[in-house]
Amino acid sequence: MRLAALLPVFVSACFAQQSVIGAAGPQAAHIERLWWWFLAILTTIFVIVIAVLLWALTRRHRGIEQEPLERVHIPSGETEQKLTRTVVASVAVTVLILFGLLIASVSTGKAVSELGNKKNGMVIEVIGNQWWWYVRYLDDNPSQIVVTANELHIPVGRPVRIRGTSNDVIHSFWVPNLHGKRDLIPSRITDEWIQADQPGRYRGQCAEFCGIQHAHMALWVVAEPPDQFEAWKQRQLQPAIEPSTPTTRVGRMVFEKYACVYCHNISGTIAAGQVAPDLTHLASRFTIAAGTLPNTKGNLGGWIVDPQNIKPGNHMATINIKSEELEPLLEYLESLQ
Repeated sequence: MRLAALLPVFVSACFAQQSVIGAAGPQAAHIERLWWWFLAILTTIFVIVIAVLLWALTRRHRGIEQEPLERVHIPSGETEQKLTRTVVASVAVTVLILFGLLIASVSTGKAVSELGNKKNGMVIEVIGNQWWWYVRYLDDNPSQIVVTANELHIPVGRPVRIRGTSNDVIHSFWVPNLHGKRDLIPSRITDEWIQADQPGRYRGQCAEFCGIQHAHMALWVVAEPPDQFEAWKQRQLQPAIEPSTPTTRVGRMVFEKYACVYCHNISGTIAAGQVAPDLTHLASRFTIAAGTLPNTKGNLGGWIVDPQNIKPGNHMATINIKSEELEPLLEYLESLQ
């Protein structure tokens, strides 16, 4: 893979909000608190053990140095009793610490499974695929169902139920700033409740090895104030923007001419594929190829021309598109806000 293709991934991983110690929601706060407790306790134990080890290695063992080599040193009864008491006390403290950590872990697990008032919650279906995320906002009214890919928008302060499954192998939905990991298993439905308490963009990742491009299966969760979220949702409910220039009209014809229409969907066009990401509002997303590249015109062109060079093993077909057709196609896709 080209170094240029890896650079955006490295930059996003370094500077993105993706950390278990940067909690932005109530469940992540419980997990973060547990993490700090574990760190403090285990660091203390490590320091004590190392200190005792250094003390044992550097202290002077009185009397042993003067004994002949052929003699076996036999500790006194007092020393044996002292050692026995030390070992018993150490075992007892270890057991108490382990039970304490167990209780803390169980309590945290119980806490993260509960989330305030769920009656006002919304439901988002997330389906893992090799190697991208299908996202659908469920609603009792079919006309209000939003379909997108690799990006979730949620309102701040509102519980969100993630209804997850997988279309192929086991994936794992993980947005560390909002919650822990949740496996997505073929033919099974798993539930997870998340909530963001502050606006922001939080990077998620598949946390279960799922194939050659597992590392390039990221997603973004965008937490917005409720009014901004509703505005985003209403835009997503609209069909694709009609081409308004000669170039974009040619670009749409190019798109409909090739096999893109059999895999991708663009609402309002003949493209009705359901096995690849929905492109109706492609230009409104931050990344392409499930977080592999920033969503720019140049990256989009490279992805269309040679997707296997950017993300080897992915299931997007390489299309032998003519050079004079690429620019109009890109202009059309860039217009899909």
